[in-house]
Amino acid sequence: MRFSSNTPFIIVGLTRNGKKFRPSDWAERLCGVLSAFGAEKKMKYSRYVGPGHYNDEKAVFVDGQLYDIEPMAYRFVLNFAQDNDLQLIEGACAITGKEK
Repeated sequence: MRFSSNTPFIIVGLTRNGKKFRPSDWAERLCGVLSAFGAEKKMKYSRYVGPGHYNDEKAVFVDGQLYDIEPMAYRFVLNFAQDNDLQLIEGACAITGKEK
């Protein structure tokens, strides 16, 4: 599946065949790759990529604005989902609504 640039999407922790993706902390690990240490010396997730739940499954929410800021990071997250055969929901809600 190819998205146009700037498209927000959700990566759901299920393969296209419906199998649960492992390890159980995959969403936090993926988001951790794009996190940074803040002024308070704590790791902070990017405002454009964050873990959450979608229909009671682990998920990663990706804001389409990530493409404008760092296209390689946007493609990295999208390719991760495609390489692992994970379900993608295109044009989904913004990252602020991570619980659905």
